[in-house]
Amino acid sequence: MPPSNQSAAVLRDGGPSEATTDISGLTESLTAEVNRIACDKTRAIQQITNQMKMLALNALIESARAGEQGRGFAVVAQEVRAVGQQIDALAGDLESQLTRRTGALMSSIAQMTEQSLADRMVDLSLNAVELIDRNLYERTCDVRWWATDSAVVSCAADPSDAARAYASERLGVILAAYTVYLDLWLCDLDGTVLANGRPDRFAVQGTTVAHEAWFREARALRSGDDYVAGDIERQPKLGDAQVATYCATVREGGRADGKLLGILAIHFDWEPQARAIVSGVRVGDDARLRVLLVDRRMRVIAASDGAGILTEHLPLKTEGRRSGCVHDPSGAPVAFHATPGYETYKGLGWYGVIVRKAC
Repeated sequence: MPPSNQSAAVLRDGGPSEATTDISGLTESLTAEVNRIACDKTRAIQQITNQMKMLALNALIESARAGEQGRGFAVVAQEVRAVGQQIDALAGDLESQLTRRTGALMSSIAQMTEQSLADRMVDLSLNAVELIDRNLYERTCDVRWWATDSAVVSCAADPSDAARAYASERLGVILAAYTVYLDLWLCDLDGTVLANGRPDRFAVQGTTVAHEAWFREARALRSGDDYVAGDIERQPKLGDAQVATYCATVREGGRADGKLLGILAIHFDWEPQARAIVSGVRVGDDARLRVLLVDRRMRVIAASDGAGILTEHLPLKTEGRRSGCVHDPSGAPVAFHATPGYETYKGLGWYGVIVRKAC
């Protein structure tokens, strides 16, 4: 397997969503302007018809005073008054219809804009979890490859002081090139740490990891081609750092079907890599977005605002869907997408999540 030191990629987005927002905003603005102009003009017509009706009323009064001589003029005044009433009714009906229809149009535009943003948020949720999947796939390759290193195999087979010192030296060389790891541990089958890559920083040699879930799972692996991918946890032996631990079996001769000799555990430095991904997701300039990675229990394992990591559980109801957009109790849209996995890494049931917080 080829060497790799790929750190988390950063995703930024502009373009399509910004253009859609700009067009929708312009259309909404123009529709509102048409609605305003129509209302202003119909009100102006109504003012004129009111004046006509007032003139007709005055004419009727004057014709009544004129008696028989003003009777013909009264008929004209009545007709003018009737025309004014018709114009007033038409103007009112026009205003009502325009207001209703432009209101419906503005509502439709707002819904389309919201749907477009929701779709984009779902896409970016997928991209975020895909980026971490690809990164973690490489971690599974690393651990299986390094478990075949001759110094690691020799130390697991015969853990003399010299073999342990040499294995630590070799693991240190790897760490110098692969900066995304905090430490690498070689353990015997009882769970005792035989060697590590940073003994000057982490005094773990001679301690036991037999109680760790990842060690017990790795102990049960049937082949050197298999691996264990652990969920995110704080590791007390590494200064309580957030780590993702990957394990593979060390086997006789470095062969996948060789006799089981030990376990190699590599500790991925989770926090800075995950932060680079969730902090890099952008939908235009919307500062209200909170970008998250959550595990299968909906526990927050990365957050663009740095809050709630490993303590907050998101009340996300996916209703059995792998992706979509829902609303939280406050009405804020929440987009999500389940991990698709990458190559031989099937993922751990994680989700990329984007929350658009209320103003």
